[in-house]
Amino acid sequence: MYFDMDWEIFFYTDGVERRLLTLAECEIDCSVDNLADVATIVLPEAFMNEVILKDIESKIGRGSEVIIRLGYDGNLETEFTGYVQDIRTNDSTLKILCEDALYLFRKTVKDVVMKPTSIKKIAQSLVSQIDASFTVSCDYDINYEKFTIHQATAYDVLKKLQEETKANIYFDTAKKVLHIHPPYIEKGGETKYNLHLNVEQSSLEYKRAVDKKIEITVESTDLNGKVTSVTTGATGGDKTTLKVGPMSKADMLKIAESALKKNSFDGYAGSFDTWLIPVVRPTYTAEIEDYDYEYKTGRYYVVSVKTAFSPSGGIRTVTPGIKLS
Repeated sequence: MYFDMDWEIFFYTDGVERRLLTLAECEIDCSVDNLADVATIVLPEAFMNEVILKDIESKIGRGSEVIIRLGYDGNLETEFTGYVQDIRTNDSTLKILCEDALYLFRKTVKDVVMKPTSIKKIAQSLVSQIDASFTVSCDYDINYEKFTIHQATAYDVLKKLQEETKANIYFDTAKKVLHIHPPYIEKGGETKYNLHLNVEQSSLEYKRAVDKKIEITVESTDLNGKVTSVTTGATGGDKTTLKVGPMSKADMLKIAESALKKNSFDGYAGSFDTWLIPVVRPTYTAEIEDYDYEYKTGRYYVVSVKTAFSPSGGIRTVTPGIKLS
């Protein structure tokens, strides 16, 4: 059975809609481990004359909203919603670099010392300063005795929260939601793959947690200058130390366990290439079936999806996380 791939790319500037009519290639990279989903749109060399370049830059400059839709036989799914971050010309190509709602959060926020506070309250403070139409979906109950914001953008603060707490922090740009969750908690849809049927190429390697001994230590300095720490994982394993702001040992242990969960599990490491259908997104549960090794068959948490397409066709690269069942 043969399907015709279809695509649509729209730009919106000051309420004016413009549709892209030609394309060399496009790549969309989405991951719960990254603060931002990004897309790179590459135009053909025929667009590289000065008049057309100036026309593009004047009509779809920085900050223009972009929507990318993709599918087969007219059945299109929205693959990316975001904003034009930059337009670059090099190597005889014109590239339009796009970023999801994180683009809006690259603005400076007020200096403040919050004490006590929580990761959710910090995120809500950022949203109220950047765009109050966004909501915060946070089920990661981490509390700080003190959290300082000084000469920072909202992006800087979110990056610090992600680095310290190991939370999955990402945007649903279309619905205007900032998500903050412990690893592998937020669940999207479900999909299914068979390594013998609808997987084109695979670099998956099955690994067991017992072979990946990891020891995680979280250190915190309280308001009195006292350093406390908690440790979890396998004694004698590869050691990782995380430094966080002042918080309770209970919250430090949550962070240590989240970091351990991300790095120690039975299941696949690597990725695999497949086609545009079935649709899959980060946070999806993907059943991966292997006729040859039944113990590897299971339901996995999808961490990232990279989608690349051109007028000649498309492909997805899917990276699974832990084995859920």
